[in-house]
Amino acid sequence: MKQAKILFISQEITPYLPESEMSKIGRYLPQGIQEKGREIRTFMPKWGSINERRNQLHEVIRLSGMNLIIDETDHPLIIKVASIQSARMQVYFIDNEDYFHRKFVLADENGEYFQDNDERVIFFARGVLETVRKLRWSPDLVHCHGWITALVPLYLKRSFADDPLYNNSKIVYSVYNDDFNRPLNKDFKVKLRMEGIRDEDVNGLANPSFENLTKMAIDMSDAAIIGSSEINKSIYKYIKSVKKPVLEYKPEEEYIDAYSDFYDEILMQKVNED
Repeated sequence: MKQAKILFISQEITPYLPESEMSKIGRYLPQGIQEKGREIRTFMPKWGSINERRNQLHEVIRLSGMNLIIDETDHPLIIKVASIQSARMQVYFIDNEDYFHRKFVLADENGEYFQDNDERVIFFARGVLETVRKLRWSPDLVHCHGWITALVPLYLKRSFADDPLYNNSKIVYSVYNDDFNRPLNKDFKVKLRMEGIRDEDVNGLANPSFENLTKMAIDMSDAAIIGSSEINKSIYKYIKSVKKPVLEYKPEEEYIDAYSDFYDEILMQKVNED
């Protein structure tokens, strides 16, 4: 399905963050899929460690300016963009002074995870979906990478379910070896609520651990990919128990073709459903 529109939502993309398994996939997968004839959009957080001048980021005024309310507080949504010239690929960045203007990504210099990571997860997911809506771009498939994207499937399946831009979008969630070792804020499942979300959707987040957050994301997705050669054993067991398409881990030299074929499989389900 060459003309399909694929939305990539990534926790990490190199060269904006150091090379890692996830950041390299975030960089090279969209390029590879675009080269196969698909239309793509790519999003990541504008982490404070990203050098805006060196990477030539600039604000997209027409997309910025919205406020997102989290825990009864307004947070301005700023959208920035940069280009990876060699890939002919743009990357959109979700920015906010409260959440992303710090030197470290998810944890401080001592490895302690930030107390507001729960709100950063909420802001990022909602920010991406609202920005894509402003772009008036309707993705056939949404591929999420990393746990900071974990609320995207929930919001798409519940809060944006009747939005004509999203109501036919298929969701793929990639699971990586990126566990966090302390649960998110205990009020997470209250803060994340939007219209359409039911109690049973978020009951598992009474303890917002990495495992429970990931399981919820898998439940709300149409398919899952094992993105790392080794992942949390409990999550792996859970993935194998769900009755939906699952793609096993693929090494660097294979994953672009394998993911492309997997997308076709998921999108053919969509055609059959229609």
